[in-house]
Amino acid sequence: MNIAVVGTGYVGLVTGTCLAETGNNVICVDIDEKKVEKMRNGIVPIYEPHLDVFFERNIKAGRLSFTTNLEEAVDHATIIFLALPTPPGEDGSADLSYILGVADSLGKIMKEYKVIVDKSTVPVGTADKVSAKISENATVDFDVVSNPEFLREGFAVDDFMKPDRIVIGCSSDKGQALMNALYKPYVRQGNPIIFMDEKSAELTKYAANSFLATKITFMNEIANFCEKVGADVDKVRIGIGTDTRIGKRFLFPGIGYGGSCFPKDVQALAKSGKEYGYEFNILDSVMSINEKQKTIIVPKIKDYFKNELKGVKLALWGLAFKPDTDDIREAPALYIINELVEAGAIIKAYDPEAMENVENLVGDKISFAKDQYDAIEDADALIIATEWSVFRNPDFEKVSSLLKSKVIFDGRNLYDLDEMKEKGYYYSSIGRDVIS
Repeated sequence: MNIAVVGTGYVGLVTGTCLAETGNNVICVDIDEKKVEKMRNGIVPIYEPHLDVFFERNIKAGRLSFTTNLEEAVDHATIIFLALPTPPGEDGSADLSYILGVADSLGKIMKEYKVIVDKSTVPVGTADKVSAKISENATVDFDVVSNPEFLREGFAVDDFMKPDRIVIGCSSDKGQALMNALYKPYVRQGNPIIFMDEKSAELTKYAANSFLATKITFMNEIANFCEKVGADVDKVRIGIGTDTRIGKRFLFPGIGYGGSCFPKDVQALAKSGKEYGYEFNILDSVMSINEKQKTIIVPKIKDYFKNELKGVKLALWGLAFKPDTDDIREAPALYIINELVEAGAIIKAYDPEAMENVENLVGDKISFAKDQYDAIEDADALIIATEWSVFRNPDFEKVSSLLKSKVIFDGRNLYDLDEMKEKGYYYSSIGRDVIS
Protein backbone atom coordinates (compact mmCIF):
# COMPACT_ATOMS: atom_id res chain seq x y z
CA MET A 1 0.00 0.00 0.00
CA ASN A 2 0.96 3.65 -0.37
CA ILE A 3 1.19 5.30 3.04
CA ALA A 4 1.89 8.80 4.35
CA VAL A 5 2.93 9.49 7.93
CA VAL A 6 2.61 13.10 9.03
CA GLY A 7 5.06 13.79 11.84
CA THR A 8 8.44 12.10 12.38
CA GLY A 9 8.62 12.15 16.14
CA TYR A 10 8.98 8.98 18.14
CA VAL A 11 5.64 7.45 17.10
CA GLY A 12 5.66 8.67 13.53
CA LEU A 13 9.16 7.49 12.68
CA VAL A 14 8.69 4.05 14.21
CA THR A 15 5.31 3.70 12.49
CA GLY A 16 6.58 4.76 9.09
CA THR A 17 9.71 2.64 9.23
CA CYS A 18 7.91 -0.50 10.41
CA LEU A 19 5.17 -0.10 7.80
CA ALA A 20 7.86 0.10 5.13
CA GLU A 21 9.47 -3.05 6.53
CA THR A 22 6.45 -5.15 5.42
CA GLY A 23 6.62 -3.86 1.84
CA ASN A 24 4.52 -0.70 1.94
CA ASN A 25 5.67 2.47 0.21
CA VAL A 26 5.88 5.12 2.91
CA ILE A 27 6.46 8.87 2.75
CA CYS A 28 7.09 10.59 6.08
CA VAL A 29 6.30 14.31 6.33
CA ASP A 30 7.88 16.84 8.66
CA ILE A 31 8.07 20.64 8.61
CA ASP A 32 11.66 20.61 9.93
CA GLU A 33 13.79 20.86 6.79
CA LYS A 34 17.07 20.08 8.55
CA LYS A 35 15.60 16.99 10.17
CA VAL A 36 14.18 15.79 6.85
CA GLU A 37 17.55 16.27 5.16
CA LYS A 38 19.31 14.27 7.87
CA MET A 39 16.80 11.43 7.53
CA ARG A 40 17.24 11.43 3.76
CA ASN A 41 20.95 10.93 4.45
CA GLY A 42 20.23 7.92 6.66
CA ILE A 43 20.56 9.62 10.04
CA VAL A 44 18.01 8.40 12.62
CA PRO A 45 17.04 11.40 14.79
CA ILE A 46 15.99 9.34 17.84
CA TYR A 47 17.52 6.46 19.76
CA GLU A 48 15.43 3.30 19.67
CA PRO A 49 16.95 -0.20 19.60
CA HIS A 50 16.84 -1.90 16.16
CA LEU A 51 15.18 1.09 14.45
CA ASP A 52 18.38 2.01 12.61
CA VAL A 53 18.53 -1.38 10.86
CA PHE A 54 14.98 -1.11 9.46
CA PHE A 55 15.49 2.58 8.68
CA GLU A 56 18.61 2.07 6.57
CA ARG A 57 17.26 -1.05 4.85
CA ASN A 58 14.02 0.58 3.71
CA ILE A 59 15.61 3.81 2.55
CA LYS A 60 18.02 1.75 0.47
CA ALA A 61 15.11 -0.29 -0.92
CA GLY A 62 13.24 2.88 -1.86
CA ARG A 63 10.23 2.06 0.33
CA LEU A 64 10.88 4.83 2.88
CA SER A 65 11.28 8.47 1.93
CA PHE A 66 10.94 11.89 3.52
CA THR A 67 9.52 15.24 2.51
CA THR A 68 8.43 18.61 3.84
CA ASN A 69 5.68 18.78 1.21
CA LEU A 70 2.35 17.59 2.65
CA GLU A 71 0.56 17.68 -0.70
CA GLU A 72 3.19 15.44 -2.28
CA ALA A 73 2.68 12.87 0.48
CA VAL A 74 -1.13 13.07 0.34
CA ASP A 75 -1.17 12.59 -3.44
CA HIS A 76 0.99 9.47 -2.97
CA ALA A 77 -1.02 7.85 -0.18
CA THR A 78 -4.26 5.97 0.28
CA ILE A 79 -3.83 5.87 4.07
CA ILE A 80 -2.54 8.93 5.93
CA PHE A 81 -1.33 8.56 9.52
CA LEU A 82 -1.35 11.61 11.77
CA ALA A 83 1.46 11.15 14.31
CA LEU A 84 1.61 14.66 15.65
CA PRO A 85 2.31 16.08 19.12
CA THR A 86 -0.57 16.47 21.57
CA PRO A 87 1.25 18.25 24.40
CA PRO A 88 -0.59 19.04 27.63
CA GLY A 89 -1.88 22.57 27.99
CA GLU A 90 -1.64 24.52 31.23
CA ASP A 91 -4.92 22.98 32.38
CA GLY A 92 -3.78 19.43 31.54
CA SER A 93 -5.92 19.04 28.43
CA ALA A 94 -4.35 17.69 25.23
CA ASP A 95 -3.44 20.37 22.70
CA LEU A 96 -5.00 19.32 19.37
CA SER A 97 -3.82 22.35 17.40
CA TYR A 98 -1.21 20.39 15.40
CA ILE A 99 -3.66 17.65 14.43
CA LEU A 100 -6.50 20.01 13.56
CA GLY A 101 -4.12 22.26 11.62
CA VAL A 102 -3.08 19.35 9.40
CA ALA A 103 -6.71 18.22 9.12
CA ASP A 104 -7.60 21.66 7.80
CA SER A 105 -4.86 21.38 5.17
CA LEU A 106 -5.93 17.85 4.19
CA GLY A 107 -9.42 19.01 3.33
CA LYS A 108 -7.98 21.52 0.87
CA ILE A 109 -5.57 19.20 -0.94
CA MET A 110 -7.19 15.74 -1.08
CA LYS A 111 -8.16 14.83 -4.65
CA GLU A 112 -9.58 11.33 -4.01
CA TYR A 113 -10.74 9.03 -1.23
CA LYS A 114 -8.35 8.73 1.73
CA VAL A 115 -8.30 7.06 5.13
CA ILE A 116 -7.06 9.49 7.78
CA VAL A 117 -5.67 7.68 10.82
CA ASP A 118 -5.31 9.35 14.21
CA LYS A 119 -2.16 7.63 15.50
CA SER A 120 -1.46 10.24 18.16
CA THR A 121 -2.87 9.76 21.64
CA VAL A 122 -5.97 11.94 21.63
CA PRO A 123 -8.98 12.61 23.86
CA VAL A 124 -12.39 11.05 23.27
CA GLY A 125 -14.16 12.84 20.44
CA THR A 126 -11.03 13.81 18.47
CA ALA A 127 -11.97 11.73 15.42
CA ASP A 128 -15.22 13.72 15.19
CA LYS A 129 -13.27 16.99 15.39
CA VAL A 130 -10.80 15.87 12.72
CA SER A 131 -13.63 14.76 10.45
CA ALA A 132 -15.45 18.06 10.92
CA LYS A 133 -12.30 20.07 10.20
CA ILE A 134 -11.53 18.12 7.00
CA SER A 135 -15.18 18.42 5.87
CA GLU A 136 -14.97 22.22 5.92
CA ASN A 137 -12.95 22.09 2.69
CA ALA A 138 -13.08 18.52 1.35
CA THR A 139 -14.68 17.76 -2.00
CA VAL A 140 -14.01 13.99 -1.91
CA ASP A 141 -15.02 11.14 0.39
CA PHE A 142 -12.77 10.15 3.28
CA ASP A 143 -12.82 8.18 6.52
CA VAL A 144 -11.27 9.11 9.85
CA VAL A 145 -9.99 6.19 11.90
CA SER A 146 -8.64 6.04 15.45
CA ASN A 147 -5.65 3.69 15.76
CA PRO A 148 -3.85 4.38 19.06
CA GLU A 149 -0.25 3.26 19.43
CA PHE A 150 0.95 1.00 22.24
CA LEU A 151 4.69 1.37 21.74
CA ARG A 152 7.04 1.06 24.70
CA GLU A 153 10.16 3.14 24.35
CA GLY A 154 13.09 0.77 24.19
CA PHE A 155 10.88 -1.96 22.67
CA ALA A 156 8.95 0.03 20.08
CA VAL A 157 10.12 -1.86 16.99
CA ASP A 158 9.24 -5.22 18.53
CA ASP A 159 5.92 -3.83 19.78
CA PHE A 160 4.99 -2.64 16.29
CA MET A 161 6.14 -5.74 14.44
CA LYS A 162 4.65 -8.22 16.97
CA PRO A 163 1.84 -6.37 18.77
CA ASP A 164 -0.21 -7.84 21.62
CA ARG A 165 -3.22 -6.37 19.90
CA ILE A 166 -4.13 -3.68 17.37
CA VAL A 167 -7.00 -1.39 18.27
CA ILE A 168 -8.89 0.33 15.44
CA GLY A 169 -11.85 2.63 15.82
CA CYS A 170 -13.71 2.78 12.52
CA SER A 171 -17.33 3.25 11.40
CA SER A 172 -16.79 2.54 7.71
CA ASP A 173 -16.68 -0.88 6.02
CA LYS A 174 -14.30 0.47 3.39
CA GLY A 175 -11.98 2.00 5.97
CA GLN A 176 -12.08 -1.16 8.07
CA ALA A 177 -11.18 -3.36 5.10
CA LEU A 178 -8.16 -1.19 4.24
CA MET A 179 -6.91 -1.10 7.84
CA ASN A 180 -7.38 -4.85 8.21
CA ALA A 181 -5.36 -5.49 5.04
CA LEU A 182 -2.61 -3.12 6.20
CA TYR A 183 -2.17 -4.76 9.60
CA LYS A 184 -2.65 -8.44 8.69
CA PRO A 185 1.11 -9.08 8.29
CA TYR A 186 1.70 -8.05 11.91
CA VAL A 187 -0.73 -10.51 13.52
CA ARG A 188 0.07 -13.77 11.72
CA GLN A 189 0.58 -15.51 15.08
CA GLY A 190 -3.04 -14.89 15.97
CA ASN A 191 -2.99 -11.78 18.13
CA PRO A 192 -6.18 -9.80 17.54
CA ILE A 193 -7.07 -6.79 15.46
CA ILE A 194 -9.85 -5.31 17.57
CA PHE A 195 -12.36 -3.15 15.71
CA MET A 196 -14.61 -0.80 17.67
CA ASP A 197 -16.10 2.66 17.43
CA GLU A 198 -13.78 5.66 17.33
CA LYS A 199 -14.55 6.97 20.81
CA SER A 200 -13.94 3.60 22.44
CA ALA A 201 -10.61 3.29 20.62
CA GLU A 202 -9.57 6.75 21.77
CA LEU A 203 -10.45 5.94 25.36
CA THR A 204 -8.74 2.53 25.25
CA LYS A 205 -5.29 4.14 25.00
CA TYR A 206 -5.89 6.53 27.90
CA ALA A 207 -7.43 3.76 30.01
CA ALA A 208 -4.49 1.40 29.39
CA ASN A 209 -1.80 3.92 30.29
CA SER A 210 -3.72 5.25 33.26
CA PHE A 211 -4.19 1.74 34.64
CA LEU A 212 -0.48 0.97 34.32
CA ALA A 213 0.43 4.28 35.94
CA THR A 214 -1.96 3.45 38.78
CA LYS A 215 -0.37 0.03 39.22
CA ILE A 216 3.10 1.57 39.46
CA THR A 217 1.89 4.21 41.89
CA PHE A 218 0.14 1.68 44.11
CA MET A 219 3.36 -0.33 44.38
CA ASN A 220 5.31 2.82 45.26
CA GLU A 221 2.81 3.51 48.04
CA ILE A 222 3.30 -0.02 49.34
CA ALA A 223 7.08 0.47 49.19
CA ASN A 224 6.86 3.69 51.18
CA PHE A 225 4.73 1.94 53.80
CA CYS A 226 7.20 -0.96 53.92
CA GLU A 227 9.86 1.47 55.04
CA LYS A 228 7.63 2.64 57.88
CA VAL A 229 6.84 -0.83 59.24
CA GLY A 230 10.06 -2.70 58.40
CA ALA A 231 8.65 -4.92 55.65
CA ASP A 232 10.54 -5.78 52.44
CA VAL A 233 8.80 -4.58 49.29
CA ASP A 234 10.60 -7.16 47.13
CA LYS A 235 9.00 -9.96 49.11
CA VAL A 236 5.60 -8.25 48.97
CA ARG A 237 5.98 -7.77 45.22
CA ILE A 238 6.66 -11.46 44.67
CA GLY A 239 3.85 -12.41 47.02
CA ILE A 240 1.21 -10.46 45.13
CA GLY A 241 2.69 -10.80 41.63
CA THR A 242 2.21 -14.56 41.58
CA ASP A 243 -1.55 -13.97 41.82
CA THR A 244 -2.63 -14.33 38.19
CA ARG A 245 -5.32 -11.71 38.72
CA ILE A 246 -2.58 -9.17 39.48
CA GLY A 247 0.39 -10.35 37.42
CA LYS A 248 4.12 -9.70 37.80
CA ARG A 249 4.55 -6.68 35.55
CA PHE A 250 4.61 -3.03 36.62
CA LEU A 251 5.09 -3.99 40.28
CA PHE A 252 8.67 -2.80 40.68
CA PRO A 253 8.84 0.17 43.06
CA GLY A 254 11.08 3.13 42.42
CA ILE A 255 11.21 6.88 42.04
CA GLY A 256 8.08 7.27 39.96
CA TYR A 257 7.11 7.10 36.31
CA GLY A 258 8.07 9.65 33.67
CA GLY A 259 8.32 9.83 29.90
CA SER A 260 6.06 11.17 27.20
CA CYS A 261 3.02 8.94 27.77
CA PHE A 262 2.03 8.14 31.34
CA PRO A 263 2.23 11.69 32.80
CA LYS A 264 0.51 13.27 29.80
CA ASP A 265 -2.16 10.61 29.36
CA VAL A 266 -3.17 10.40 33.02
CA GLN A 267 -3.43 14.17 33.14
CA ALA A 268 -5.42 14.34 29.91
CA LEU A 269 -7.90 11.64 30.98
CA ALA A 270 -8.47 13.38 34.31
CA LYS A 271 -9.06 16.65 32.44
CA SER A 272 -11.46 14.97 30.01
CA GLY A 273 -13.40 13.63 32.97
CA LYS A 274 -13.82 17.14 34.37
CA GLU A 275 -15.03 18.39 30.98
CA TYR A 276 -17.80 15.79 31.08
CA GLY A 277 -18.60 16.41 34.75
CA TYR A 278 -16.84 13.30 36.04
CA GLU A 279 -14.16 13.35 38.76
CA PHE A 280 -11.41 10.73 38.36
CA ASN A 281 -10.42 10.75 42.03
CA ILE A 282 -8.06 7.82 41.60
CA LEU A 283 -6.15 9.60 38.82
CA ASP A 284 -5.85 12.78 40.89
CA SER A 285 -4.22 10.67 43.60
CA VAL A 286 -1.93 8.93 41.10
CA MET A 287 -0.64 12.26 39.79
CA SER A 288 -0.12 13.71 43.26
CA ILE A 289 1.70 10.63 44.59
CA ASN A 290 3.90 10.27 41.53
CA GLU A 291 4.99 13.91 41.75
CA LYS A 292 6.22 13.31 45.32
CA GLN A 293 7.78 9.95 44.43
CA LYS A 294 10.15 11.47 41.90
CA THR A 295 12.17 13.12 44.65
CA ILE A 296 11.49 10.70 47.52
CA ILE A 297 15.17 9.78 47.55
CA VAL A 298 16.27 13.39 48.14
CA PRO A 299 15.33 13.56 51.87
CA LYS A 300 17.27 10.32 52.38
CA ILE A 301 20.35 11.93 50.86
CA LYS A 302 19.90 15.09 52.89
CA ASP A 303 19.46 13.11 56.12
CA TYR A 304 22.63 11.14 55.48
CA PHE A 305 24.65 14.32 54.97
CA LYS A 306 22.89 16.04 57.92
CA ASN A 307 21.34 18.64 55.59
CA GLU A 308 24.79 19.95 54.67
CA LEU A 309 24.97 19.35 50.91
CA LYS A 310 26.97 22.41 49.94
CA GLY A 311 30.07 21.17 48.12
CA VAL A 312 29.08 17.50 48.46
CA LYS A 313 30.05 15.59 45.30
CA LEU A 314 27.37 13.22 44.07
CA ALA A 315 27.57 10.78 41.16
CA LEU A 316 24.34 10.13 39.26
CA TRP A 317 23.84 7.02 37.14
CA GLY A 318 20.92 7.40 34.75
CA LEU A 319 19.18 10.41 33.26
CA ALA A 320 16.58 9.00 30.85
CA PHE A 321 13.14 8.30 32.30
CA LYS A 322 13.72 4.58 31.60
CA PRO A 323 16.48 2.43 30.08
CA ASP A 324 17.00 1.92 26.34
CA THR A 325 15.87 5.40 25.37
CA ASP A 326 17.28 8.93 25.26
CA ASP A 327 13.90 10.39 26.28
CA ILE A 328 14.17 12.66 29.34
CA ARG A 329 10.61 13.97 29.38
CA GLU A 330 9.40 14.01 33.01
CA ALA A 331 12.44 11.95 34.00
CA PRO A 332 12.76 11.66 37.80
CA ALA A 333 16.50 12.33 37.46
CA LEU A 334 15.77 15.90 36.39
CA TYR A 335 13.72 16.57 39.51
CA ILE A 336 16.40 15.03 41.71
CA ILE A 337 19.08 17.16 40.04
CA ASN A 338 17.12 20.37 40.59
CA GLU A 339 16.60 19.77 44.31
CA LEU A 340 20.16 18.64 45.01
CA VAL A 341 21.82 21.43 43.04
CA GLU A 342 19.57 23.94 44.77
CA ALA A 343 20.85 22.54 48.07
CA GLY A 344 24.45 23.12 46.95
CA ALA A 345 25.48 19.65 45.79
CA ILE A 346 27.91 19.11 42.91
CA ILE A 347 26.64 16.46 40.48
CA LYS A 348 28.48 14.47 37.84
CA ALA A 349 26.15 12.30 35.75
CA TYR A 350 26.39 9.46 33.29
CA ASP A 351 23.76 7.96 31.00
CA PRO A 352 24.44 5.75 27.94
CA GLU A 353 22.14 7.78 25.67
CA ALA A 354 20.50 10.80 27.32
CA MET A 355 23.40 13.08 28.31
CA GLU A 356 23.22 15.32 25.26
CA ASN A 357 19.51 15.92 25.81
CA VAL A 358 20.06 16.76 29.47
CA GLU A 359 22.99 19.03 28.71
CA ASN A 360 20.83 20.93 26.21
CA LEU A 361 18.27 21.38 28.98
CA VAL A 362 20.36 22.17 32.08
CA GLY A 363 23.58 23.52 30.58
CA ASP A 364 26.47 23.62 33.04
CA LYS A 365 24.30 23.10 36.12
CA ILE A 366 25.89 19.63 36.34
CA SER A 367 28.88 17.95 34.66
CA PHE A 368 28.85 14.83 32.52
CA ALA A 369 31.09 11.78 32.68
CA LYS A 370 32.66 9.75 29.88
CA ASP A 371 31.47 6.51 31.50
CA GLN A 372 29.86 5.23 34.69
CA TYR A 373 33.17 4.90 36.54
CA ASP A 374 34.34 8.37 35.59
CA ALA A 375 31.13 9.66 37.20
CA ILE A 376 31.89 8.16 40.61
CA GLU A 377 35.57 9.11 40.92
CA ASP A 378 36.07 10.99 44.20
CA ALA A 379 32.30 11.24 44.75
CA ASP A 380 30.85 11.26 48.26
CA ALA A 381 27.95 9.04 47.17
CA LEU A 382 26.35 7.38 44.16
CA ILE A 383 22.70 7.89 43.16
CA ILE A 384 20.98 5.51 40.72
CA ALA A 385 18.00 6.99 38.87
CA THR A 386 17.61 4.76 35.78
CA GLU A 387 17.91 0.98 35.63
CA TRP A 388 20.15 0.63 32.57
CA SER A 389 21.51 -2.93 32.23
CA VAL A 390 25.07 -1.66 32.38
CA PHE A 391 24.45 -0.53 35.97
CA ARG A 392 23.09 -3.88 37.16
CA ASN A 393 26.37 -5.70 37.61
CA PRO A 394 29.18 -3.17 37.99
CA ASP A 395 32.74 -3.91 39.11
CA PHE A 396 32.17 -3.25 42.80
CA GLU A 397 35.88 -3.39 43.59
CA LYS A 398 36.40 -0.57 41.14
CA VAL A 399 33.34 1.28 42.49
CA SER A 400 34.71 1.00 46.03
CA SER A 401 38.13 2.27 45.00
CA LEU A 402 36.75 5.28 43.16
CA LEU A 403 34.04 6.44 45.57
CA LYS A 404 35.25 8.59 48.43
CA SER A 405 32.71 6.81 50.64
CA LYS A 406 30.92 3.51 50.02
CA VAL A 407 27.48 5.09 49.89
CA ILE A 408 24.72 4.30 47.37
CA PHE A 409 21.21 5.71 47.10
CA ASP A 410 19.39 3.40 44.70
CA GLY A 411 16.09 4.65 43.27
CA ARG A 412 15.59 1.45 41.24
CA ASN A 413 16.47 -1.33 43.72
CA LEU A 414 19.14 -2.84 41.51
CA TYR A 415 21.20 -4.60 44.14
CA ASP A 416 20.72 -7.36 46.68
CA LEU A 417 20.67 -6.20 50.32
CA ASP A 418 22.82 -9.04 51.61
CA GLU A 419 25.42 -8.39 48.91
CA MET A 420 25.57 -4.69 49.79
CA LYS A 421 25.97 -5.55 53.47
CA GLU A 422 28.74 -8.04 52.72
CA LYS A 423 30.60 -5.45 50.63
CA GLY A 424 30.34 -2.89 53.41
CA TYR A 425 28.16 -0.30 51.71
CA TYR A 426 25.73 2.16 53.16
CA TYR A 427 22.86 1.29 50.83
CA SER A 428 19.50 3.03 50.80
CA SER A 429 16.85 1.87 48.32
CA ILE A 430 13.05 2.00 47.98
CA GLY A 431 10.78 0.02 50.32
CA ARG A 432 13.60 -2.01 51.89
CA ASP A 433 15.84 -1.81 54.96
CA VAL A 434 18.72 0.63 54.88
CA ILE A 435 22.03 -1.22 54.98
CA SER A 436 24.57 0.71 57.05
